[in-house]
Amino acid sequence: MRNSLVIAATIVVALLLSVMPMPEPFNMGRPMWLALVLSFWVMVLPHRVGMLTAWLAGLLTDALFGQLFGQHALVMTLVVCQLLLLHQRIRRFPLWQQSLVMLPVFGIAQMVLLWLNSLSGNRPPTLLFLLPALVSAILWPWIFTLLQGVKRRFRVN
Repeated sequence: MRNSLVIAATIVVALLLSVMPMPEPFNMGRPMWLALVLSFWVMVLPHRVGMLTAWLAGLLTDALFGQLFGQHALVMTLVVCQLLLLHQRIRRFPLWQQSLVMLPVFGIAQMVLLWLNSLSGNRPPTLLFLLPALVSAILWPWIFTLLQGVKRRFRVN
């Protein structure tokens, strides 16, 4: 039970970081916090965190942002599905190579979000929409290390 609470707490922190106010120039490059946290837990504990967790966390994100319901749920499920297929290979890579693998995973997620936004008539003006994927991939080694420390500290297994 305690393991689930630690995982849920990290997801809640990711959701809070997602809505935290940022200065306007930095807002376009806001990291994909929820995708980063879900990616970590899927890579480390694929038997505990999966597509249902991603779907529910995505629905919470949709409710938080007041966007099309199911949009982020679909994207987070897509991210987790890709990582569930690749996690055994990716885990063996050094963190900097994992970052290189995470870039297309997050990039595909951002492209699906762009597509869904354009279907609903809210298309962003430039390709800066992909900037969060790049920032998230760059932050991956630090987020992985931080969450690995949380996992060890609270003995999550």
